[in-house]
Amino acid sequence: MAAAQQDRDLVMPLDGVTVLDFSQFLAGPSCALRLGDLGARVIKVERPEGGDASRGLYLADLPFDQDSALFHAINRGKLSVAADLKDPGDLARVKALVARADVMIHNFRPGIMERLELGWDDVSALNPRLIYGGVSGYGPTGPWRDRPGQDLLVQSLSGIAWLSGDAGAAPVPAGLSITDMMAGAQLAQGILALLVRRGITGRGGRVDVSLIETAIDLQFEHLAIYLNRQGAMPERSGVANANLYLAAPYGIYATGDGHLAIAMCPVDKLAAVIDCPAIAGYAPDRWFPERDAIKAALRDHLATQPTRHWLDRLEPAGIWAAPVNDWPSFIADPAFAALDATQRVRSPDGAELTLTRCPIRVDGQILVNGRAAPRLGSDTALLDKPA
Repeated sequence: MAAAQQDRDLVMPLDGVTVLDFSQFLAGPSCALRLGDLGARVIKVERPEGGDASRGLYLADLPFDQDSALFHAINRGKLSVAADLKDPGDLARVKALVARADVMIHNFRPGIMERLELGWDDVSALNPRLIYGGVSGYGPTGPWRDRPGQDLLVQSLSGIAWLSGDAGAAPVPAGLSITDMMAGAQLAQGILALLVRRGITGRGGRVDVSLIETAIDLQFEHLAIYLNRQGAMPERSGVANANLYLAAPYGIYATGDGHLAIAMCPVDKLAAVIDCPAIAGYAPDRWFPERDAIKAALRDHLATQPTRHWLDRLEPAGIWAAPVNDWPSFIADPAFAALDATQRVRSPDGAELTLTRCPIRVDGQILVNGRAAPRLGSDTALLDKPA
C-alpha cells in the first residue's frame, strides 16, 4: 500500500487553494480529484436529493460507505455541501461560497449555469480572481451541442472506435472511459495554467474543454496524416491490428500459453532472433504494404512456444516486447509492488477501501489521501461560514 502518511515537510503545490466542484460522473470530478491530490481543498456542491449521480452508479455492484465504490474512487478526500441551486436562499449561500473560492468546476450542458445565475459573467463579477472551468460533451455551439456527452458515444462519433479491431471486424471501443478521463486531465492543465497567470496578473479566467475536442486531440498523430492526404479511411491490419500506420510486426500475438506484444522492430532482426525464416525474406519497403502476410506468418510461429520462451530471446536482443497481463498477473508482479501504486481510504465508520493513488510525485514524494469520499451534505455548514 502507498505510504500511510505523507512527509510532513512536503509543501503541497495547491495548499490554500479552494475548489468548488459542481460536476458529476467522471470528467469534472476527475479534474477536481487531481487538484485535491495536489493539495487543494475540494468542496463538492451537490443537490440535496441524491447528490452526484455517480453515488448511485454501482460498477459490479460494489458499495462502500452508503454509496458506490466508483464514487469514492473519483471523489476521495473531498468535502460535500448540499444545496438546491433553484432555491433563492441556497443559491445566495452558494454564491457567497463562490465569492471566496479560487476555482469552480462544472459539467452542466451549455446554458444551464447561465440560467442558474452561475455562468462565467455572473461569477466573475462576484469574484474577479476566480478560475472557472467547464466540461461539455461537444462544445458551446454546433449541431451536436445538446447531444448526451457520454464517453462511448463520443468514441463512436469521433472515429476512435474504428481504430481498434482487425480489418473486417466490428469497431472496438477502448475498455476505459478515455475521453472522460482525458478531458478531466486537460481541464486540470488549463486550470493550473490560469492559476499561474493569476499569480502574475491577479486576474481570474475561464477554461473550457469538451469530450469531442478531447477525442480529436487523442487522435492527433493519425489525423495529422489523414487530414493532409485527404484519402479514404486507412485500413486496419487484418492480423494483430494495433496501429493504422505502423508496419509489421507491431501488434499482439497469441503464444502457446498467453499473448505477447511486439512493438516497432526490424522484421529481419526479429526473424533472426526468434528463428522464423518465413518472415526473413521481406525487404524493409514491404514491411508496411505486406504487413498482414508478415503478421500471419509471425502469428503461426509464435503460437508454437510459451510467452516466456520468446521473451528470453527478445529481451536480451533489445527488441521491445512484453507479456499481455491480466490484472492478477500484473498486480502479482514485483514491479507493481515497487510502484506503491495503491492506497487505502477510511470511512467515518472505520471501513476501508483499496483505491489507486495519485500518479504524480512531488519533490520525490508519493501523494496519498486516506479520507474517503464525503457523505452527501456532510460539510454543508461551510455555506454559513462568514466570508
